[in-house]
Amino acid sequence: MKEKILEKASDLFLTLGYKSVTMDDLANELGMSKKTIYTYFDNKTKLIEESTSHLFCNITKGINNICALNHNPIEEMFEIRKYIVSNLKDESSSPIYQLQKYYPKIHQSLKKEQFGFMQKCVIANLKEGIELGLFRKNLDTEFISRIYFSGMTAIKDDDFFPPEKFSKIKLMDNYLEYHLRGIVTIKGEKVLTDIIKSNQS
Repeated sequence: MKEKILEKASDLFLTLGYKSVTMDDLANELGMSKKTIYTYFDNKTKLIEESTSHLFCNITKGINNICALNHNPIEEMFEIRKYIVSNLKDESSSPIYQLQKYYPKIHQSLKKEQFGFMQKCVIANLKEGIELGLFRKNLDTEFISRIYFSGMTAIKDDDFFPPEKFSKIKLMDNYLEYHLRGIVTIKGEKVLTDIIKSNQS
């Protein structure tokens, strides 16, 4: 039952926002009383804390599964991007903005976890790309991993990228290409171009 509540809560929070969804909304969606929900979660803040953790665990598990498939590092980045988009419903910035504004401690904790996981993934990806001759040998992997994360955070900011002008999916596509074109070798550029062409067809 707790898992069912977490799944539905995560779905509603991502679609409508962490502040917008009430416990009444969740109870109605689940066809149960609020009392039942409070049996598993003391309050809404606790539910949000566990739902963000639940979502983060699911996403990291999926990304780890992609990394285990041994794609080349460029293809791996595109597969991860595809997976994130399909699981975060385009991750509209409204839920993230609401989480940051109304539940800052949870947002900060989640951001810290995201950074730790993403940095580890990006550094591993960069090192493999260097070994395969797809990325330049002189790359500072520590610097690039941090720049990559900061950029991914920035493209979710509506002040920088107003949603009426920028599609979130298009932003992710453009940013990933921007990141990769800055680090590929001639060999890597050919692989990147082929993947972009195949995605457009």
